[in-house]
Amino acid sequence: MLLSKRNLFTGAAIALALAAGYGLATFRAAPADAHGEEAHGEEGHTEEKAGEEGFVALPADQAAAAGVAVVTVGRGGGSDIRLTGRVEAAPDARAVVAAPVSGVVERVLLSPGAQVGAGGGVVVIRSADGASVRAEAAAASAEAQAARAALAREDRLLKAGVTAQQDWEAARAASVRASAQAAAAQARAAASGSPGAAGQATLRSPIAGLVTSVQVAPGGFVAQGAPVAEVSNPDHLEVVFNVPADAAAKLSVGARLNLVGPDGREAAAQIVGIAPLSQLATGAAMVRARPLGGQLTPGAAVSAQVPADGKGLPSVPSEAVQTVEGRQVVFVAEKEGFRARSVTTGRSGGGQTQIVAGLKGDERVAGRGAFVLKAELAKGEAEHEH
Repeated sequence: MLLSKRNLFTGAAIALALAAGYGLATFRAAPADAHGEEAHGEEGHTEEKAGEEGFVALPADQAAAAGVAVVTVGRGGGSDIRLTGRVEAAPDARAVVAAPVSGVVERVLLSPGAQVGAGGGVVVIRSADGASVRAEAAAASAEAQAARAALAREDRLLKAGVTAQQDWEAARAASVRASAQAAAAQARAAASGSPGAAGQATLRSPIAGLVTSVQVAPGGFVAQGAPVAEVSNPDHLEVVFNVPADAAAKLSVGARLNLVGPDGREAAAQIVGIAPLSQLATGAAMVRARPLGGQLTPGAAVSAQVPADGKGLPSVPSEAVQTVEGRQVVFVAEKEGFRARSVTTGRSGGGQTQIVAGLKGDERVAGRGAFVLKAELAKGEAEHEH
């Protein structure tokens, strides 16, 4: 009996020991597995970061708001000829509204800055000369109508055999003469602004655009032919360059230029005219280019590059090249942001730097404001280190 109890206690102790050992093994194994999962997660995250090394996640709209201008990689650089021009209204985009007759300004319909359509009224004047022209046109029209009526009567009489042929011919000549005089009087009235019976005439803009200036005020007198307002169409612009002789020889009508505005934004343009500046006797030329896209402001200064060495190496604005960890990089635009790409630079000059290696030439890169991306990249790497 005593042996049985002793055996029972011994078996219970062994069972407790086994249970304790299993629990301890389980307790120790669990942290090891958890640590393994954590290590695996960190390894995957590290691989993900490695895949995004040198990448700055900054969409195009946010980049623009941060002052980053994306430009197209050019060709040449270093020894290129830099052209400087100014944005001007095209010849067919400017108009002067002048007074066709002298008179007193009754109303000014539009102020500077207002939009006006083609044929839209700008100023209303009242003119004694206009009233006279309108009266002459009305009188000539009445005489022409009377002459046509007389011709119709003579035509009926001639068919009835009551009047002579020569009377009909005289009536016909009088009708033709009166009609011609009426047409001339109507043309003079139209050239005078088509004044009303009281001599009021509305001076209208010949083109659609923006009223840039108004030179008269209500109650003032305006002489015949004097300008009363100016209108410009801001959508029809040209860029005018005064080009040195060596650069002019490299240009041709129809060739395209890549314009860069003062804010670093780009716009494509096509050369529409090259005129020698003979008065300078230097071989220089005036080059006119028509913008093909982009946003240009009238009066703004723009620049363009003309390759001078013909090597055709890719080139970027010098401020696009940044130094990151001792290597030179440019930030190439991608769908979701910018990626730092190592480059080897060549000659620099005129605000441009040649890229000997690292770019194919068809990329778009961050130009002005590239230092913002450099700062973002450094900040992101510092956060990852912590």
